Amino acid sequence: MGRKVTLATCSLNQWALDFDGNVLRILKSIEIAKSKGAKYRLGPELEICGYGCADHFYESDTLLHCFQVLKDLLESPVTQNIICDVGMPIMHHSVRYNCRVLFLNKKILLIRPKMLLANHGNNREFRWYSPWSQPRHVEEYFLPRMIQDVTGQVTVPFGDAVLSTKDTCIGSEICAELWNPRSPHVDMGLDGVEIFTNSSASYHELRKADQRVNLVKSATTKSGGIYLFANQKGCDGDRLYYDGCSMIAINGDIVAHGAQFSLDDVYLTASSSSISYCLQEYEHKPYQRIKVDFSLSDCKDIYLPTHQPVDWGFHCPEEEISLGPACWLWDYLRRSGQAGFLLPLSGGVDSASSACIVYSMCELLCKAVHDGNAQVLEDVQRVVSDGSYRPEDPRELCGRLFTTCYMASENSSTGTRDRARALATQIGSNHLNINIDMAVKGMLGIFSIVMGKWPKFRANGGCRRENLALQNVQARVRMVLAYLFAQLSLWAQGKPGGLLVLGSANVDESLTGYFTKYDCSSADINPIGGIGKMDLKRFLQYCIEHFQLTALTSIVAAPPTAELEPLIDGQVSQTDEADMGMTYSELSVIGKLRKIAKCGPYSLFCKLIHSWRETYSPLQVAAKVKRFFRMYSVNRHKMTTVTPSYHAESYGPDDNRFDLRPFLYNTKWSLQFRCIDQEVSLLCCWF
Repeated sequence: MGRKVTLATCSLNQWALDFDGNVLRILKSIEIAKSKGAKYRLGPELEICGYGCADHFYESDTLLHCFQVLKDLLESPVTQNIICDVGMPIMHHSVRYNCRVLFLNKKILLIRPKMLLANHGNNREFRWYSPWSQPRHVEEYFLPRMIQDVTGQVTVPFGDAVLSTKDTCIGSEICAELWNPRSPHVDMGLDGVEIFTNSSASYHELRKADQRVNLVKSATTKSGGIYLFANQKGCDGDRLYYDGCSMIAINGDIVAHGAQFSLDDVYLTASSSSISYCLQEYEHKPYQRIKVDFSLSDCKDIYLPTHQPVDWGFHCPEEEISLGPACWLWDYLRRSGQAGFLLPLSGGVDSASSACIVYSMCELLCKAVHDGNAQVLEDVQRVVSDGSYRPEDPRELCGRLFTTCYMASENSSTGTRDRARALATQIGSNHLNINIDMAVKGMLGIFSIVMGKWPKFRANGGCRRENLALQNVQARVRMVLAYLFAQLSLWAQGKPGGLLVLGSANVDESLTGYFTKYDCSSADINPIGGIGKMDLKRFLQYCIEHFQLTALTSIVAAPPTAELEPLIDGQVSQTDEADMGMTYSELSVIGKLRKIAKCGPYSLFCKLIHSWRETYSPLQVAAKVKRFFRMYSVNRHKMTTVTPSYHAESYGPDDNRFDLRPFLYNTKWSLQFRCIDQEVSLLCCWF
């Protein structure tokens, strides 16, 4: 006969090294789980210290403070009469492991080390941890004295084992183990395990959520059972946003799930389900069962619920851009101690996208306060330095948190100025109009005094070097002024605090280096730096419909331009795509092939002559490939100083740890381009 069990999983907004805050969120999740009748609570990966500690994992302090928090958890009355499953790093035999610690009533039941480490994309777990490479093997772990004093245990089991309670069997996976073709849940299911758990720190990428859900569903589709998935959420201190999605699956169906994007620091998902034994033939060495004198079910409760699958409404990419970076910005703002954001608003797609994400953040904040989120209200009041303030209108809140500025030069058009002003009016930002000509002429005046020459634009008879230098000085002056106004604009208004400067360079521009080093792309953070131009245009169209920001219509329709060269008859003479020699759509294709398909110049050419065969000749494809790699290699050095950006795309060129490349290249690519030329010659002969 089956038994009814209530299990809880959660998404926690943990912060790297914020031990005091992390333990409070852990305890709150356990308290909520118990209030729902749960007998087992699962938390995210490395939740005690936070997943993003990076090289702080090397420090003995991090291990020490994790055990101090574990001691507090063991002693807390909140953790009694429920199996608690928490994550922390542990050193065993002088080797550091990423572990789960399962405990009940002041006794540690099992320490389960991670067996398959994540070492792709932004993950570098092999840098800090070793995998536990002994399947179904268990050793003794000697506890620190501070833990012995609480538990009365000297040693506890450490290794690949499962828990056997009076009524069921529970097995653990950790994050990347679910994504591996040799996932442990396969062998555990064949060995009679009925409840599988997975604690993760899985970060957001556009169009990724369904992959995660499908993996969780597939884990119990074949052999049956219950699968719990916990995930971190929020910005824990770097470029990544962990997007929650805690969920519970039964026999291949999702029966409960949490939000993907939420401002709640603690989001708990619980479900009451019935389980029954499923006998399987198992030919390998069985798992060691750690016997636990505890039941997840109540023998007096004869009601056996039938699970009901729930539909998971995935967000479209435009919604993901609206929600993910907005939540990331809010975490960054409230944890940085600053009073708001400043954005140079140019009237183009990129800066308009950053502005719309801030507006979306204000929408989320007002909704959270309306829904009774006391933590969000407290944080908003602290950020605006007004303990009586209660945000109700996103436009009004935007005016308190967000300053935009249009930085005009003699090369700016009235069209971009009007578009920037119209958007600022609709979102409610505090908008400034600044003319930078005086500063630019001052810089050039210093140069001319020292060198005895005054550079000219190409349109006025100057050479290419003069033309580029004159564009760069305008761009860099804007960066300096942005930081000046960010530091002092609130001071000038008699208000406390400073502003974080937002950047607005997209992922495709970063690929080619089509921006000035230390211009307005240089900022404190950039919410769109991991998002492609075509996705941003679709996002703005979404904002027109969802937020009724009609000012965006003319912004989307206008050709992208830097407006750094002189106007011709009052009209823009410079466009981004003409400067780059390719469209943003083409750049997106090239970017994906370079990073995801791992193509160098030659293999990229071979793929594009097939996919672009209806549009370009082999000779034209070769020209575009060569132009891209020349631009990419000449400008790669810019990525070493690029503003920290929200990670959203799998083909991002972020030099921090996602896309590790040299920044000094031989830009001739002599052998690579010679191979392309040989293929072009052969193809031309065939035709």
